[in-house]
Amino acid sequence: MDWNHKVSNPLQVGGIETAILDNGPGKGTRIAWVNTGTGLRYKVVIDRGLDIADAFYNAHSLAWISHVGIVAPSPAGYRGIEWLNGFGGGLLTTCGLDHVGGPESDAYGQRGLHSQLSGLPATIESIIQPDPRAGRMDMQITGIIKQSQPLGTQLVLKRTISGTLGDPAIRIHDEVVNHGNIPAPHMLLYHMNLGWPLVDEGVDICWRGPWVSREGEDRAKIFREGQPFRKGSPPLEDHVGSGEEAAFIDVDADANGKCYCGIHNPRIGIALSIEFNKAQLPWLTNWQHWGPGECVVGLEPGTHPPIGQAKAREEGSLILLEPGERREYEVTVRILDRSDEIADFLQRTASR
Repeated sequence: MDWNHKVSNPLQVGGIETAILDNGPGKGTRIAWVNTGTGLRYKVVIDRGLDIADAFYNAHSLAWISHVGIVAPSPAGYRGIEWLNGFGGGLLTTCGLDHVGGPESDAYGQRGLHSQLSGLPATIESIIQPDPRAGRMDMQITGIIKQSQPLGTQLVLKRTISGTLGDPAIRIHDEVVNHGNIPAPHMLLYHMNLGWPLVDEGVDICWRGPWVSREGEDRAKIFREGQPFRKGSPPLEDHVGSGEEAAFIDVDADANGKCYCGIHNPRIGIALSIEFNKAQLPWLTNWQHWGPGECVVGLEPGTHPPIGQAKAREEGSLILLEPGERREYEVTVRILDRSDEIADFLQRTASR
């Protein structure tokens, strides 16, 4: 589409607009609305780890928003299962940076559910707006989130969320650095929560790779061989309250080391694809909860499945970042609405 000499202000086409919520549990929380100019628009929550809450493509919501919604940040941290009090769902809630899994306590300390990152505010480094007249189509917001204490572990996340006018995609680039003087345990999981109308009865839940049920073969109802866990379910009465299940997937990569997962909804004619690098994020967790009024599918790339720091340490998979050491991660969320793109995505993610 040619907008040359037709646009007064780049915000007519797209860009980034910051604001502060002024009501309800999220009052005072900084946000940034990002509009890609393609129908894809989404809300970055600056004060909650630069995570992403609402997301839409044209008339369709993409993300599951929990009953909690956006709440103000909690720099004091979470203990036990207090993390759930601030879990608004959304397109992305980041878990870590040192622990992914349930509450636990051992000789190395106490850790609450999924640790602290999603409750911490970011310090914004830069916001770069697109300027079509100058030939600049890219836009980005970059911030720093510190998971720190006066002494001991000092993990810092530098996150850049970027996009391009005319491209229905969200690019997330993360750099985690140990700024302390002792080795720091490190686990990271991108808790992506997809909801209605993208998630509905009969949609394709797309991923490829060997998997195991979190609940175990004897207790699993959804993730059992022969069950239709790759299709969207109607609301389930046995998921009233806390019913839910998950599978841990050793996700397959293509020849370039790229992994793909997502949701295909033929009824609304789109697929949402999540792309990431196997070398950076070797695991995928598929979480499904079909409670009436709260249906959600979680697709969660991670350095680990949510097994917890203690289990990762026991099995030898826990990452220890040395002082000054850094790791980088890249995740892309892309909307596909052309038949050839969707067919290619379904081929990449078809079970073998």
